Amino acid sequence: MATPDFIRDLRTSAGHQLLWLPGVTAVVFDDAGRVLMNRRSDNRRWSLIGGIPEPGEQPAACAVREVREETAVRCVVERVVLVQALNPVVYGNGDVCQFMDITFRCRAVGGEARVNDDESLDVGWFDVDALPDQKEFVQVRVKQALSDAPTWFDHTGTG
Repeated sequence: MATPDFIRDLRTSAGHQLLWLPGVTAVVFDDAGRVLMNRRSDNRRWSLIGGIPEPGEQPAACAVREVREETAVRCVVERVVLVQALNPVVYGNGDVCQFMDITFRCRAVGGEARVNDDESLDVGWFDVDALPDQKEFVQVRVKQALSDAPTWFDHTGTG
């Protein structure tokens, strides 16, 4: 994920200390029930589409924007799937961030999935039972996006 300019500006005074930031994740389904994923250029792993809202940007609008920017797919947000504080992340340069992730279930309404920016190496649609990344982060969000039941997490955020 490219670092937004406003975070670069914050880093000039905050240094490497922990920044508490909003983040969004989009679980995008097509008409066949497949999930849209991208292989990220920063870590080369398959991931759900996501990003950081710009100051003042609504989280759902950010999800739609990120999907379009990264994959050229147009989507609409159907509902919130999950809100979860994630564990802190330490980047290679020493920066530390912790994200409050808001995950949305989205439905594709147009566009052809393709690499659309420098944040992705590959983009594709995957059957729910054949996702290329089986990390808990992905599994929990896809499972919850397919369910109408609420998800409750314990104090550790692990479920």
